[in-house]
Amino acid sequence: MTTAGPVLYARSRALPQTITALAVTTLLAIWAAHALDSYLDPDRQVPVVALAPLFASAVIGTSLHTASDELDRTAVRPWWRRRLLHLLTLTALATALLPLAVLTSTQTFGPPAMIRNVLGCTGLTAAAAVVLGARLSWLPVFGYVSAMYLGIAGLRGGALPAWAWLLEPRTGGTAWTTAATLFLLGGTAYVIRGARPTP
Repeated sequence: MTTAGPVLYARSRALPQTITALAVTTLLAIWAAHALDSYLDPDRQVPVVALAPLFASAVIGTSLHTASDELDRTAVRPWWRRRLLHLLTLTALATALLPLAVLTSTQTFGPPAMIRNVLGCTGLTAAAAVVLGARLSWLPVFGYVSAMYLGIAGLRGGALPAWAWLLEPRTGGTAWTTAATLFLLGGTAYVIRGARPTP
């Protein structure tokens, strides 16, 4: 009886499918990094370190939905703890799996950059889930990452602006601060408010 609640919660949020999708995303990222021969040139890993976190955060974002918003709001026990555990568990899983795709490049776009990008994208997705709902939570992140990727094409070799944190090759600087802030703000908003109900 004690496991009935967590099992029902996992099923209602499609967590088994979400975990499977994160595993598939990791396998695709590993395949893409190998197909691009990224070990020859670190810049070839840019699509991997940009798109894999985007896909992972989209998967996490769609799992933030609730099928019974009224029941959640009137529950005896507060739901913020479950939402916090939900978000942190999936984020931790993504940050553990996706760096496997970039183990060959530890100096530039390696595991630290992948972890940073997962945190930043997930924070943006969590914030979007609060505003737009879980089903559309991937849309603003997709637009932002696409604009960042296209907008940075002419800035190679120079210092990157703060808004281009996702494509910063170095592991320090403002890129980590920006990503961590996005995750903290977006995650906090989701934990407190939950995803916006969608019809």
